[in-house]
This record gives sequence, C-alpha cells and structure tokens, in this order.
Amino acid sequence: MDSRSRPGVRRWSFAAGLAWRLGFLLLTAFLFVASLQMPELAVARFVAGVLCVASATVLWRYIQRTNIEVARFVDAVRFGDLAQSFSHGVRGSGFDELGRALDEGMQRLREERERLIDTNRFYEAVLDDAPVALLTVDSDGRVELANKAARRLFTTHSGVRIEDFTVYGTAFGDRLRESSQTGPRLVPMIIDSVPQSAIVTTAVVHRLGGLVQVVAVQPIQSELNAVEVAAQSDLIRVLTHEIMNSMTPVTSLANSAAALMREVDKGADRAIADARNAVETLARRADGVMNFVESYRQISRAPEVRARPIDVAAWAEELAALFAADDRAQGVALSVEVAPDVRLEADPDLMSQVLINLLRNAAEAARGHSESPRVTLSFHRTRTGRAQIEVGDNGPGIPEELKQDIFLPFFTTKAKGSGIGLSLARQVVLAHRGAISVERGGEGGALFRILI
Repeated sequence: MDSRSRPGVRRWSFAAGLAWRLGFLLLTAFLFVASLQMPELAVARFVAGVLCVASATVLWRYIQRTNIEVARFVDAVRFGDLAQSFSHGVRGSGFDELGRALDEGMQRLREERERLIDTNRFYEAVLDDAPVALLTVDSDGRVELANKAARRLFTTHSGVRIEDFTVYGTAFGDRLRESSQTGPRLVPMIIDSVPQSAIVTTAVVHRLGGLVQVVAVQPIQSELNAVEVAAQSDLIRVLTHEIMNSMTPVTSLANSAAALMREVDKGADRAIADARNAVETLARRADGVMNFVESYRQISRAPEVRARPIDVAAWAEELAALFAADDRAQGVALSVEVAPDVRLEADPDLMSQVLINLLRNAAEAARGHSESPRVTLSFHRTRTGRAQIEVGDNGPGIPEELKQDIFLPFFTTKAKGSGIGLSLARQVVLAHRGAISVERGGEGGALFRILI
C-alpha cells in the first residue's frame, strides 16, 4: 500500500516533521542563549542567532502551509478560478492529504458548475423554442424579446420602450404597463397590419435583485375564426336543411298545381286565369326560394385547399386579364404591383375566386363613386415572411361600424347582393390559415388586406 493512502503514516510524517523542526529551534535557541554567557564567542553567537531565526522561520512556514493552501483554495473559489490544483505529491508531511481534499472539492465545484451550465442551457433552449411569444419588462420600462416566437411575432417596432410597442395596439401597450401579476386576458392587437386577438398573461419574477414582468402573448385569432366559421356553418346547415325539408313539398305541390291550372285554363274564365297566374307565381317563388337556399348551402361546406407554389407575377397578369374581360370592369383602371421577393403557396383556383370577387366589388364601388374609378392589386412580403395581398379602390369605403359585419353570411349592403361573396372569401382565406381584413385606403376607398 502506498504511504499516501495510509492516514496514520501521513499523520506520523507530519508529527515527525514538526518534532525535528521544533527540536532544531530549541537547540539553536539553547546555543544562542549559551553564547550570550561567553562574550569571547561573538562569531558563534551570531551564527547561533541566525540559525535560531532560520529554524523559527522554517517551523512557522511548516505550520502555516495548511493556512496558505486553504487561503489559496478560498481565493480560487471567490474568483471563479476552478482550474487550480493543490496536489504536490508526497512531501512526507501529510500535506498531500490536504491537497487531495482540496482538489476533490475543486473537482466537485467544477462538476457543479458544469451541471448548472448544462441546466441553464437546457432551460434557455426550452425558453427560446417555446411556441408562445415571451417578453420581459423591467422596472425602467425596457422591453426585451425573450425567445424566437417573440422575435417572429414582433417585427414592426423600432425601440425597446413600452411606447414603441403601441404600434401593436394601444390595448397591448396598456397591458405592458401593468406591473402586477394578472391572469390571461383577451387583448386586441395589430399584427402584420391585420387586427388580431391574443391571450396575454403576465407574471412577476425576481431577477438580479429586482422585479421583472414576464409577458406571454399567444395570438388566437385563427382559432377564434375557425370556431366562428364552424358555428356559422353548423347554423347554416341546420337552417337550410329545415327550410328545404319544408319547402320541398310546397315546391312540388305548387308546380303540380300550376300544371293542372294550365290544363284547365282555356282562356274563357277570367277567375281561372287569375288563379293560374297566382299558382304559377307561387311555383316560381317556391323554386326561387329553393335555389336561394341551395346557393347558401355552399357556405356550410369548408373549401378543400390544394396548395402549391404560385408564380405570383404570372398569376397577377392572369387576374388582370380576367378583370379586364369582366363587364363590371369597363371604364375602371387597374394597377398591379408585385414585389420581387414575394413568395406564395396557396390554392390558385380558390384564391383566384376570392381576388376576382374582391376586384369586381372594388370596381363597382369605384364606378359608382368616382369620375375616374381606379382599382389596385398588390402583392408584397411582410417582415415575418408572409405574403400580403391588397385590393383597394377609390370608392366610398366601408363604414367603420360595418367592418366586422361585411364578412358575416347573408350580410350585404347591395340591393341585389346575396351576402355570400365576402363570407366565402373569408372561409377560403381561413382555410389557408391566413387572415383577411378591411380598412380605409389611401384614396378614401376600401382596402382589403389578405395575409397568407
């Protein structure tokens, strides 16, 4: 067995080293005192004094070596220098045991530091990849984007103060100013220039001796839209089913009665002729109601999206050609703008139906309001990488109080409108996991914005 692994041997080595140093000190002290009694031994007295001081110094350093090593260990911990080593091999004095103990402590500190670093990296990765956008607001009102989701969501602002984040809505700015911990709250926001609803939750945590507010933002507009469309579809499906069940026998009887009246009406009896006209009118209206209800049944069926990459420039030219061929576009100027960096993956057939409908509505609005009717169609890329499609006109615009109603099924402001077009357009856009909104354009008309 190595002497380094035997504590008794090490303790004996330490005691032996202490004993001979102490003995040497006593011997030199005795010689120095003895030399004082002999004035003629001046040189011997000098030598004895030097040896006495040297032996005292050796003994003091031998005893203080433990304190020096411990002090060096404490300094290494205090300054974070965990690369220090305290093993110096076998000295025959037992200090190697202290060195190994300090090295073991240093190794444990290194392992603990590595564990903490790994844990911090793990939590940082979880935080950074969390699907919910997280922001922090310190006591000075400084806002920081804490993870990737936040950096993808908030791209419009140009500062770090709460006031800079009001571009996403004044309600959101007010929410950031709240310094207390609050539960989830539905907050209206403007993201990518489109009104959105988001669940905003705040929590207060301690950081570096101060309090920091952590704000979680989860946009849920797409989920709300999906629930709303599903509810509308269910309602329409039930209503149309019940109406058609009730109208089917009425239509059949009305047509049968009209056919019988045509057989008996020979033109001689005016009363029979009036009855025939009444029955035929009833039959036509019954057929009209059935056709009307049947047309609304398409709203209850979710469109099936077959998305693929689209050459936006070529697609825009095709839309412009279709618009020019429409009678309602006669006399209306169309300007098309396609940004070179825009990328779009969508169902071209469904989206063409949406855009043609929007362009026709824009042309009708512009023709009835302006002497020089104009319609614009533009394709751009947002800061978040989404495709933004805008259809604008110089018509009268949409009244503020009707902006949310125009996308509802059956709602229309036209005398001969059916209220289907914009509702279907919204369904198609939502099926693409996009968003559609309307606001007042630069020329005072309506500006429909689609994000995909």
